[in-house]
Amino acid sequence: MTGFNERLAARDRLIGMWVASASPIVAEICAGSSLDFLLLDAEHAPNDVPSLQAQLQAVAPYPITPVLRPPMGDATLIKQYLDIGATALLIPMVSSAEQATELVRATRYPPAGIRGVGSAFARAARWGRAAGYLDTADGGITLLVQVETAIALDQIEAIAGVDGVDGIFVGPADLAASMGHLGQADHPEVVDRVTDAIQRIVAAGTPAGVNAFAEDTARRYLDAGASFVLVGADVTILARESTALADRYRTP
Repeated sequence: MTGFNERLAARDRLIGMWVASASPIVAEICAGSSLDFLLLDAEHAPNDVPSLQAQLQAVAPYPITPVLRPPMGDATLIKQYLDIGATALLIPMVSSAEQATELVRATRYPPAGIRGVGSAFARAARWGRAAGYLDTADGGITLLVQVETAIALDQIEAIAGVDGVDGIFVGPADLAASMGHLGQADHPEVVDRVTDAIQRIVAAGTPAGVNAFAEDTARRYLDAGASFVLVGADVTILARESTALADRYRTP
């Protein structure tokens, strides 16, 4: 079990941020922040396997956990992400226990799963130099699944009951869209639904996560029991602060 997984299981408060720039330089800068984890995104950011590997290499010297989010819960992509050295994954758009079960299998070598064996070619196994990697790899993976529709929230208890799911992350943006509040992740009805989902996840005995860029909302979710929370993103911070800089010096 990884240190990150142990802290999840202990319900430590883990605060992280998105890295959506696909830049190893930015990832390294953010890795020095003293945050607990970085979310390297390939669902809505221009990342592929080589760019993600470069970011993993950039943040490796720092005491921070990189969590990788693929564009979908595809077993082939999961295999590639694990081979380049990812030890924590966040899989988007998970709506059922059956889907979560297949995702667990994608992160495990046979006989427990379906992960293909290519450790001699893999950074994760130090290209075959890590003795015993095949025997210990399964226990070093953290699998987080993302529920982000009203339908998925109805399945929280079933998903939480899947052995191998280490945490459930609520996605407010897509949830808001599914509730008829597109672009309004902080709408009161959405916030109430997210808060309820967090409480149900925790009651089911599973760590709960969420993203919230507004501090008041993030603190409400933490108070509700969320233990891993994304509170910002590199690209939004850069956009906001560069605009603020221009505004301060723009000629009236």
